[in-house]
Amino acid sequence: MPQFHGVIPPVVVPLTEDFSVDWPSYTRVLEHLIAGGVHGLFVLGSTSEVVFHDEATRRQIIEHSVKISAGRLPVLAGVIDPATDRMIAHARAAKQAGAEAVVVTAPFYTRTSMPEIADHFRYVKDAAQMPVIAYDIPVCVHTKLDRALVVDLVREGIIDGLKDSSGDDGNFRFVLNDLADRPNIPLMTGSEIVVDSMLAMGAHGVVPGLGNVDPAGYVRLWDAAQRGDWAAAKAEQTRLCQLFEIVWQGTPRTSAGASGVGGFKTAMRHLGIISTNIMARPQRSLNEAESARVEAIVKACKVPAFG
Repeated sequence: MPQFHGVIPPVVVPLTEDFSVDWPSYTRVLEHLIAGGVHGLFVLGSTSEVVFHDEATRRQIIEHSVKISAGRLPVLAGVIDPATDRMIAHARAAKQAGAEAVVVTAPFYTRTSMPEIADHFRYVKDAAQMPVIAYDIPVCVHTKLDRALVVDLVREGIIDGLKDSSGDDGNFRFVLNDLADRPNIPLMTGSEIVVDSMLAMGAHGVVPGLGNVDPAGYVRLWDAAQRGDWAAAKAEQTRLCQLFEIVWQGTPRTSAGASGVGGFKTAMRHLGIISTNIMARPQRSLNEAESARVEAIVKACKVPAFG
């Protein structure tokens, strides 16, 4: 089994009224995930609103996550920024703060080629000297990581795993096939509404934003797949798909990202995990009517309250 496997949610970072991190709420988020039985914590990803946090806050988030986890779970830290040298600085800070791996996207805003992106991963790996998980998320960085690039960099020893949030599940299947001889390289899906299918294809795990709301549901799905009970896995996935509808309740008034993460935050506020559903500016937070729709879905899906 790969070192990083199973259910590894990208952790929501709750905010206060003045847009700073709500540390007591964040502690509850971490304890909620750990109590739900997840297998790791991915901090400072898209669901953490990583690009809205400054360098000092990012380090504090990693340090706090490592402190609260206290060795119970591995902490993977996103080092997402537009350019290579900025990611290197974040990676070095993440290592010093106690993260066990860094999660790295392609550069963005800058216009780069696949050979240059390959060099980017090499530079980060060489500087960080720790496991590097490639993060394929073209909706945010506007570049799709080529199948050949991922496979070649794994075989070169540059990247040590993949989080595929590209939505190109066919390509992900080819990567799984190409690297079938590397079972210790975790290849994880971010496609959280088709996890049962991805696990049947051989994925090593899932990185579900919705796991912040219902971590135990994703763990039940994972456990069912591990014992080969695909009917139970499908049933749990169907319920999670119904719960996933919280991500669309803010549109079209908000962006898709604010509606999605805002839906998670609103559900978590309703469950007593966090105190506000505030989004980092300029994203809009869900309003009362939108929040009521989210809460109705959470109730219908019978997600238990915190604690």
